[in-house]
Amino acid sequence: MNYHAYFSTDKRIVEACVIGTGGFGRSFLAQGRRAPLMSVRIGVDVSAEVAAGAMRDVGIPEADIRICHDAASALAAFDAGAWVAAGDFAHVAALPFDVAVEATGHPAHGARHAALAIEAGKHLAMVSKEVDSVIGPGLAALAAEQGLIVSPVDGDQPSLLIGLITWAQVLGLEIVAAGKSSEYDFVHDPQRGTICCNGETYEAPGFAPLARMGGMGAAELVAARARAARALPQRTVPDLCEMTIVANACALPPDRPDLHCPIARIDEVPDILSTKADGGILNRAGVLDVFHCLREPGEISFAGGVFVVVRCDHADTWEMLREKGHIVSRNGCTAMVFLPRHLLGLEAATTILEIGLKGVSGGARHPAHHADLVAWAERDLPAGTLLEMGGHHHSIDGVSARMVPAGALGPDSPAPFYLASNCRLAGDVRGGDFIRMRHLDLPQDRPLSVLRRQQDARFFAARETA
Repeated sequence: MNYHAYFSTDKRIVEACVIGTGGFGRSFLAQGRRAPLMSVRIGVDVSAEVAAGAMRDVGIPEADIRICHDAASALAAFDAGAWVAAGDFAHVAALPFDVAVEATGHPAHGARHAALAIEAGKHLAMVSKEVDSVIGPGLAALAAEQGLIVSPVDGDQPSLLIGLITWAQVLGLEIVAAGKSSEYDFVHDPQRGTICCNGETYEAPGFAPLARMGGMGAAELVAARARAARALPQRTVPDLCEMTIVANACALPPDRPDLHCPIARIDEVPDILSTKADGGILNRAGVLDVFHCLREPGEISFAGGVFVVVRCDHADTWEMLREKGHIVSRNGCTAMVFLPRHLLGLEAATTILEIGLKGVSGGARHPAHHADLVAWAERDLPAGTLLEMGGHHHSIDGVSARMVPAGALGPDSPAPFYLASNCRLAGDVRGGDFIRMRHLDLPQDRPLSVLRRQQDARFFAARETA
């Protein structure tokens, strides 16, 4: 596809506002200075000064930045052609831009920003998967009623994977599995007997005999590697969160609620993430999962990329592709097609231009709610415990996540992970069970709660009545 031709229908500049100037937001600001059809002159963060600092960091001259503490000064700055730095999205929501890019990663604040954007008549590019996992389908449906678009964003794995899945479906390829590699590779050093992941080095003295698949079966190998690497984190909430977004966009389920998350070399993926009938570990085809990319120092990385495992339905074609270096399983039943990259805000412009110039969302054509990301207690949690969300991965101590079929929330429903975040427990929760809605001291008036009730009514009220 020629991208110049695809975006040539309208030469106007698409104006965007980025909310949250952390890693993604900052890279988006930087690329906004270079993408010829996109402008990003509005930045919002916890304070106008923080937003201005991000602008300076990406090379915007100090003299061109205006720190704005109210709507009037923001409008004057924008009309003067300056970059607008604000500490509250409400101060800039009425400015004449097309797309709000929500990149705070904060469930409560992100929900408020999303509601304000739609209310102000703006399209919404949703980077904050924490918000999307709780109310994404409802936001998309609400926006569509007003002629607006809500979309995941290229540069992050959900949007890239949705693109790869739908590409495969348009071609008529049968998808056996689809997913991503975990955020950080498992780099095995056989001489030292260690595995390095995300800057941490872990002792793994018994891993070397398992470093290659050899003649082992997939299930045996996956279980043995998990035991040998038990010191490493093998499931993270962000991975399951991103797969929940894809599940809602593409109607593909997980094979198990916590995913398999095998440790696998790149060339082993189509052997391992295939059905048991084909020698893999999956109970069924057409599912989502994540793998930890196993490699040695100096070997190529998967870099948090995305993949589809497809069925090889014509042996001669796939043998020819194997000879060209494509990754085909040992028995020739499945193959992996992949994009080994996600470039954060550097490639988000394609989504912004699709929204602004083409009127197209990168998400589901018709919003639907198929899956929920819910909270699971890893240990006993007494009443009064604060489920404080923190750290780079926005995790909660003692709480992991599961993917379950979506449904309207009732007192006994498993609580959506990021709806539960930063709440206190109103009752004791036993380890090895879901944290349920009745366990939460949950303010009912915060935007995330309100929007979730609206989403439940939209997608499930008629079904429950029936």
